[in-house]
Amino acid sequence: MHITHVLLDKPTHPDLDTFRLYVALKPCHLVRYQLSVNNVCVMSNRGPSYGLSREVQQKIEQKYDPELETRLVDWILSQLSGDSGASGVDRPSPGKQNFQEWLMDGTILCRLINSLYPAETPPIRKISQTKMAFGQMEKISLFLKAAETYGVSRNDIFQTVDLWEGKDMAAVQRTLVALGSEAVTKDDGYYYGNREWFHKKPKGNRRSFTEEQLRHGRSYIGQQMGGHRGASQAGMTSYGTPRQIM
Repeated sequence: MHITHVLLDKPTHPDLDTFRLYVALKPCHLVRYQLSVNNVCVMSNRGPSYGLSREVQQKIEQKYDPELETRLVDWILSQLSGDSGASGVDRPSPGKQNFQEWLMDGTILCRLINSLYPAETPPIRKISQTKMAFGQMEKISLFLKAAETYGVSRNDIFQTVDLWEGKDMAAVQRTLVALGSEAVTKDDGYYYGNREWFHKKPKGNRRSFTEEQLRHGRSYIGQQMGGHRGASQAGMTSYGTPRQIM
C-alpha cells in the first residue's frame, strides 16, 4: 500500500478528545479515520460499487454460508469454554454482519488460538483491550500469524481487511474451518467441541528403506520401461530371408 501523505488535524476545542487522520492512499482515493479515546469510528468516502466491481462483490458475498456460521460460533464458544464450561462470551445474533462485529476487534480470535495451546505457552501472551482501530487490526494480524504457525495453509489465511471491513467474510469462514480441521487432526487434547464439525486431514504414510533395498531398487527395471524376461528368438528367421509362403 502506497501512502502519499499524512495530515493530522488536531481540533482546537479543549473539550474534544478526538483527532482526525487523513490518509491519501492514491490520488483517486481518500480515506478518513476518526479515532476517539472512548470509541472508534472508521469512515471512508469510498462509495458503493457499480458494474463489474459490484458483480465481483456479489459473487464474494454469495460464498458466505449461514449454516457454517452457526457451526463456527458453536465451536468457538465450546473452545473458549474448555473444561470450565463457561466461555465468558455472549453468542452473537445470526447474520453475517453480526458475525463480523463479533470477531472484528480480534479479542475472540486471539483467545481462540491460545485455547489450542497449553496455558503455559500461548502464542499470544498479551491480548490488549483497546477500542482503537489500529490496535484491533493488530490483534487480527497476530491471530493470522499464529494460525499459520499452528499449521493453517497460507492459501487459507484471510486478509485483515476481509474481516475488519467485511470485504470477504467467506474467507474468514475458510480460515476458521482450516484451523478447526488442523486442531482435530492434531488430536493433542486441546480441541473442544464436536469432532464431526470438521474433517480430519489425512496423515502422511512415511516409509523408510534400508540401503540394500534402495540399491536393489536402483538396479530394477520397471515394467513401464519394458523388459527382456520371457523374450525368445526361437522360430524366427534371420534378417533378409524371403518370406516362405506354403
